[in-house]
Amino acid sequence: MFDKTILVIGTYDTKDDELNYLCDLIRAQGGGVLTMDVSVLGDPSVPTDISKHDIAKSGGSTIEAAIASEDENVAMQIMANGAAAKALELYLAGRIHGAIILGGSMGTDLALDVCQALPLGVPKYIVSTVSFSAMLPPERLAADVQMILWAGGLYGLNSICKSSLSQAAGAVLGAARAVEAPKREKPLIGMTSFGKTILHYMVTLKPELEKRGFEVAVFHATGMGGRAFESLASQGQFAAVMDFAPQEICNQIFGSGITAGPDRMTNAGKAGIPQIIAPACYDLVDLIGWQDIPAHFQERDSHAHNRLITSIVLNDDERRKVAREFNERLAGAQGKTTYILPTLGCNEWDREGAPLHNKQGLDAFIQETRETRPQNVELIELDCHINDPEFSETALAILDHWIAEGVIKL
Repeated sequence: MFDKTILVIGTYDTKDDELNYLCDLIRAQGGGVLTMDVSVLGDPSVPTDISKHDIAKSGGSTIEAAIASEDENVAMQIMANGAAAKALELYLAGRIHGAIILGGSMGTDLALDVCQALPLGVPKYIVSTVSFSAMLPPERLAADVQMILWAGGLYGLNSICKSSLSQAAGAVLGAARAVEAPKREKPLIGMTSFGKTILHYMVTLKPELEKRGFEVAVFHATGMGGRAFESLASQGQFAAVMDFAPQEICNQIFGSGITAGPDRMTNAGKAGIPQIIAPACYDLVDLIGWQDIPAHFQERDSHAHNRLITSIVLNDDERRKVAREFNERLAGAQGKTTYILPTLGCNEWDREGAPLHNKQGLDAFIQETRETRPQNVELIELDCHINDPEFSETALAILDHWIAEGVIKL
């Protein structure tokens, strides 16, 4: 008997040796294995537990139709749909406790769908020749996906790629044994923020929310943190959100690679989750610090946060554009939505007297926010800075009112 079973996915027609090596490693550590073939043209040396025909059927098609398409992209999407559906089915049936997917760019494309289909807390590993590549869009990455570069693994086994495969085999089985899956013993509030050097509100809010009976998850809004936040919001995991740092939207609309995807600040609204919004760091675009600053930003005020991130200050027109974009995304919200607008600044660097302070730019953002506010959004203007106590007190008062009204249930 095995304590945990790992789903091992790949194209067994072209990567039979590598996949079987991975399975053998997991079995040698006392784990169980369930094999899934997602190839289209060829066959594995030994039949897999779940055949390519099973996968195509789960994807609403057949292998024959995939081959007849004469398009490898179409064929792989059939298999990706089927693999994602079948993996979730196996997990819900209690037959697997984690998954590992092996592939190049084609296999990785499929792997991203599989990992998004599996819930948070299910160990999910991708061993890929394109791990961490810029070709992987943030919105396709599951909140808790793990990746390892399959170095030297494009074709055939060797000592280099065995290093990656052996690490991954131990990691996925170890994770399946050690994972503490999320438990919904308390209603969960999702909050976005940055570090305490620039934003302080979470220091006050987290203990106060916990006193009220909530669990609080604070997401670092630097691309992948916002992606995880949106993923969970789309699944309806939050009782309420305090999305106070939607600055990843600025990054996206002004071309930075540090984004959370095009659906940032929309999924809580679509799910009808009550949300309290604030515009922390609305005035900044975060650029990848080790890349050259684009010519149109080179003369701007900036803050080099570290070697990874450089923050560029937006001009007045760009701030107006951000205000409009925030409001457009909130316009589709189906649940209670309140927007707190601190009129004295929205990050520690833009306070009066601070190096990035720009009252004219702040006033432009405030005015555009007022003029473009959608009817479904309540706007509360505060004569304070976002890091002042009044901001956190107001957020708590709104939440308490919603609890009293029954909008949020404890």
